[in-house]
Amino acid sequence: MTSDAGPEAVDVAVVGAGVVGAAVARRLGRARLRVALVEAGPDVGAGTSKANTAILHTGFDAKPGTYEARLVARGHTLLAAYAAAAGIPVERTGALLVAWTEEQRDSLPQLAERAAANGYDRCELVDAAALYRREPHLGPGALAGLRVPDESLICPWTTPLAYATEAVANGVALHRSCPVTAAERAGDHWRLTTPRGPLRCDWVVNAAGLRADDIERCLGHDEFTVTPRRGQLIVFDKLARPLVRHILLPVPTARSKGVLVSPTVYGNVLLGPTAEDLGDKRDTASTADGIAGLLEHGRRIVPALVDEEVTAVYAGLRAATEQADYRLAFRPDERTVCLGGIRSTGLTSSLALAEWVADELAAAGVDVAERPGAVGVRMPNLGDQALRPYLDRDRIAADREYGRIVCHCERVTAGEIRDACESPVPPADLDGLRRRTRALMGRCQGFYCTAEVVKHFARHTGRTAPQILELAP
Repeated sequence: MTSDAGPEAVDVAVVGAGVVGAAVARRLGRARLRVALVEAGPDVGAGTSKANTAILHTGFDAKPGTYEARLVARGHTLLAAYAAAAGIPVERTGALLVAWTEEQRDSLPQLAERAAANGYDRCELVDAAALYRREPHLGPGALAGLRVPDESLICPWTTPLAYATEAVANGVALHRSCPVTAAERAGDHWRLTTPRGPLRCDWVVNAAGLRADDIERCLGHDEFTVTPRRGQLIVFDKLARPLVRHILLPVPTARSKGVLVSPTVYGNVLLGPTAEDLGDKRDTASTADGIAGLLEHGRRIVPALVDEEVTAVYAGLRAATEQADYRLAFRPDERTVCLGGIRSTGLTSSLALAEWVADELAAAGVDVAERPGAVGVRMPNLGDQALRPYLDRDRIAADREYGRIVCHCERVTAGEIRDACESPVPPADLDGLRRRTRALMGRCQGFYCTAEVVKHFARHTGRTAPQILELAP
């Protein structure tokens, strides 16, 4: 259940409702446990999880032997199956790692060997001729490539929302706009301080993303510091989609996976991200220098892309720490779990991280067995390859609201807005409505449809238009 009331006593408090925290809450909610999912922001997946490159990774390039390598590989299998069951759009485009220099070309066999060490043996070296046959719009000068056939596109918004919706359906209490500001040990329990009053819990799972180091210090640990790493991206119009067939990856560095060109499940094309370490965990501004740098990269990778219309630019923050691997800690004596330093691969590894938490709790004597009657969910499919409601004659015949288009760029209907507002985890604001329906996210960016979208949002939430617009980011 979603709640604006004060949190109550629970067995497990999961701090942070990004994709990782929501996945943990989903898994524990299927057990015989009282669980609270506590989020500082106004919505599920509204922080790091909402602004990434939206790739379902194989983990082929992870450092062997790390938590990340193992959990991304496992997560790829788990999430692919879950997405199919839950209606989360996935497109298996495959990826091409492109070498532009002789040094990069010489490193491709080692990357294939690394992939094999991670249990992924489907990489294929391709020469320049084969590369250009697969990607005819690739810029001149590419020397060779590494094909990774199972890299896929996924919807980064529906994934955490599906987890949270399933968690709520199975009895998890979701508390949004409810930051944890302090924690103290009280006998065998923890007492977490929130603006709505104290939350008493047996276990604390820290999945707070950019604030994971702050929560760790509240719990008595100071083992890492989160440095927000900003990634700026450019979203090109859907007319650019024919220019790109695969996810086009650079040869990675120790610092970053680099700038890529990738389709999306919504039909757009992404260019990015940058990698800028900042001091402000709220700085998601795009910059002229960042965008100019991305366009320079794009001009080399797919020259025709930079001549296409830009739909939007945005920036996300990744939770970088002093080491490249995840910062995982299970402390049974203290009854705390830390899931820190989870960066861009956290979307892929989310279900595997939840599985890891459940396994560790089970080893500590907590009953995490799934109970009979636990339910799953089926989400609205936002992908361009799905049968959208405005094209579904049977659906429109049963409910004419699905034939009333409100956002014409993205073909979002009145019925979809109503369904989002009446869902178990409804949007708190227009930003949340965007992630649930794609409304306001097309080429006009709400210029033509904001008034109509707000009217429908107000009708189903009981708010006035000024109240809704006051909350707009």
